[in-house]
Amino acid sequence: MRVAGDISVLSLYEGFFSGGARILHSDVLAGLHGHGQRHRVLSIHGQAHREATLQRMQDDASYRKLVAAGLSVSALRDGFSGPADFDEAELAAFEREVSGVDVVLTLKEQPLRLVNQAGARGKPVITCLHRSDPENQGPALAELRTAVDTGAVAALVCCAESTRDAYRAAGIPGELLEVIPNGVDPRRFRPDRWARARLRRALGIAPDAPVIAFAARYDLMKNVPLFLAAAAAFLAAQPNAHVVMCGAGMTTTNPHLIADLALVGLESSPRLHCLGVRDDPQTLYAAADIVSLTSAFGEAAPLCLIEGMMCGAIPVATDIGDCAAIVAGRGLITPADPDAIAAAWAEALARRHHFRPALRASRPQFGRRRMIASYARLIRRVSTRTRIPLTATAA
Repeated sequence: MRVAGDISVLSLYEGFFSGGARILHSDVLAGLHGHGQRHRVLSIHGQAHREATLQRMQDDASYRKLVAAGLSVSALRDGFSGPADFDEAELAAFEREVSGVDVVLTLKEQPLRLVNQAGARGKPVITCLHRSDPENQGPALAELRTAVDTGAVAALVCCAESTRDAYRAAGIPGELLEVIPNGVDPRRFRPDRWARARLRRALGIAPDAPVIAFAARYDLMKNVPLFLAAAAAFLAAQPNAHVVMCGAGMTTTNPHLIADLALVGLESSPRLHCLGVRDDPQTLYAAADIVSLTSAFGEAAPLCLIEGMMCGAIPVATDIGDCAAIVAGRGLITPADPDAIAAAWAEALARRHHFRPALRASRPQFGRRRMIASYARLIRRVSTRTRIPLTATAA
């Protein structure tokens, strides 16, 4: 129930599937809901088929987090596909959802296709941007430009400086772009020796064995083959080391991953663990010594690095997006070369006592309190814009 004076906000998702942007956005909404704002979520699709994995909205950890926090979550379409244009019934359903709303948030620019077709003039829209390659997302940038040109977009949240730079370079007006750095819940993401011992014991990993964690969905941007080539080199040089992978598509039921493993001779290695989608990434990070990222493009402020650092894992990453700023003094940036990455993992392990104080000192910087407060201020500011009821147009 809406409390008098609360700001009413509707978030639009393209769908629910495993990924850092959805995890972060859902965490922001859960933190804002009931504190002067009332949030709810409309997903365009009720299912997602990505990374060789069918993901139902109701099974997703972000969906469950939102519902547990008291948010209403619904889907416009039941499945994971549909025409690019929305029919009259879908536009009418959207109009009902948005009636009485003060602000519309969109998780990334893809849902703007619904806003643009519905004709959301006068309803202030905040679009949250989470990548550093706006030109590499199909028609999404065109939808963003349309929403900007029609005046629907009141503000654009950039999760990283590299995001702001990339969208400004793509012609998006700089005055709309506001950086709110990513943050995570320090109560959840923290060193935990009990969780570390439990997961290592469950996977048959010795307490003192080096462990590399890779948390990513199986996607071209994550450069999984590069990571696996580095893992093969590292495991050959470190006979007691282990590598643990999690994320959508990171299972032995994914034929593409199996092919990648076979290319580097790791298809049957007992020291490489493919765990798939997990609801407890903090356990994985607590069990690890290093959190690695080998992405080739698109990254902005990778959540895996921040979450891993908060749990005490040393970050080792390729130089993409804001990774260098995140890792600075706390870990290592490495060239996109498997031998260089394996060597960086070994160096990070050798210097772990040097990095640990910096990891502890960085916890306030990467906590979520400042992030949520910044979102709250921006939503309050945008909500004061003149509001005109949405009028859905025919498809």
